[in-house]
Amino acid sequence: MNKNFKWYLVLTLSFIALILYAGYFLGEGESFFPFGQEGTQQPPVISTNNQTDKLQIPPLLEDKNPEPGKAEFDLYAKHGKTTFFQGFEVDTLGYNGNYLGPVIRVERGYEVKINVFNELNEPTTVHWHGLEVDGDNDGGPHQVIEVGTSWKPHFTIDQPAATLWYHPHLLHKTGEQVYKGLAGLFYIDDEQSNNLDIPKDYGVNDIPLVVQDKRFTTQGEIPYQLSMSDQMNGFMGDQIIINGTINPVLEVKNEVIRLRLLNGSNARSYLFNFSNRVPFYQIASDGGFLETSIEMSSLRLASGERAEILIDLTSYQVGNELNLRDFKSNLMKIKITEQTNQSAKIPKNLVKLVDYNRDDIVATRKFVMSGMGPMVSINGKQMNMNRIDEELNLLDLEEWIIQNESSGMGGMGMMNSSPHPFHIHGVQFRIVERNGRTPPPNERGWKDTVLLEQGEEVRILVRFRKKGLFMYHCHILEHEDAGMMGQFLVK
Repeated sequence: MNKNFKWYLVLTLSFIALILYAGYFLGEGESFFPFGQEGTQQPPVISTNNQTDKLQIPPLLEDKNPEPGKAEFDLYAKHGKTTFFQGFEVDTLGYNGNYLGPVIRVERGYEVKINVFNELNEPTTVHWHGLEVDGDNDGGPHQVIEVGTSWKPHFTIDQPAATLWYHPHLLHKTGEQVYKGLAGLFYIDDEQSNNLDIPKDYGVNDIPLVVQDKRFTTQGEIPYQLSMSDQMNGFMGDQIIINGTINPVLEVKNEVIRLRLLNGSNARSYLFNFSNRVPFYQIASDGGFLETSIEMSSLRLASGERAEILIDLTSYQVGNELNLRDFKSNLMKIKITEQTNQSAKIPKNLVKLVDYNRDDIVATRKFVMSGMGPMVSINGKQMNMNRIDEELNLLDLEEWIIQNESSGMGGMGMMNSSPHPFHIHGVQFRIVERNGRTPPPNERGWKDTVLLEQGEEVRILVRFRKKGLFMYHCHILEHEDAGMMGQFLVK
């Protein structure tokens, strides 16, 4: 980015901020800019404080192929009706159901075919977030599935055990389609994960948690209406739901349980912790297991990031409770409903990770995220489907320097810092530096998304093992939809 463009950008953003600041008062607290599908007037919200429900557990998707080493799944993107709030059935989207999607579970080495059918009234795509596949099977904005048609990606699972996910990636429509319900988890198992002494009973002591935020109207609906603040900072709801459940209650035995956390929100970051500062152990990040379990008291996840954690409940009695929280806000009640005689088992050593040698780096690239609202950019450019921003060679080890120079809009239109989670398709990378220092222990495993606060710099090592056209972008979905995305060709 040249100096003249930087000065132009600073002056333009300052001008917008002044207009919005004035507009806040002229409009009695509402922006007068007509951003979003239906303007900036936000619908009244409904109180959900008195509702609690048993945590819903998404089903495992049936494998249609009985052959060893092969799997085949049918996935339908469709319209649905969901009752989030008692007494109100509202329009949503889902895969093979009304809201969210089933868990796709496969073994490393499997040949996998997924038949994706679009039963929506608009085009969509399905991106396998975190999966290392070639560009044609990645499900980015180039693999559009038109209304009434299907897409049948076929690939071999060639990466370690991990908790991944899938969601739409249609240009300019990702935020809306994900918000309305199109998202699901994708599990990979392998020999190492099968041999680890950790909870593995799906839905019993191995629990999937898709965490999202919503804005419910007085009719229990979740319209996707973007205000100016949403354009600037990403969509933020006022009610957190897990697996589509409001104020969920998870009933478990008093044993060690495994929680697979996905931040499936459009923009919100969470600081997960437990009531009374109960410690837990992180065992995996985006791309799989860490080398050792790490005792923690809190865990921050940005949009698109995942983590697996263990929590020891062996000292609890039937009827005891604790809460999973975001900062100090309760997200989910964990209730002990059955007694066991099991002893605590928190394995210290997990898997051995192969480190990259920085002496093998053949290229260094820089990616600078900047701007705000509709003017967000990476390296001064916005997404252009007809432009290749970077070209890379297969199997080359590269260092990518990622910087966040962005600003956002705070209360009353004033400037504040704007975080950006940076996601790369088609690869799992290793973080080697955060602001010139060694990253914290829980960021030293395989990652596909990394959060950068304003002014931060992260250095990562990447080696692409699949050819094709892929995306890199901010995983605040409103920023991605506004053009904070680029594409690269691996050849």
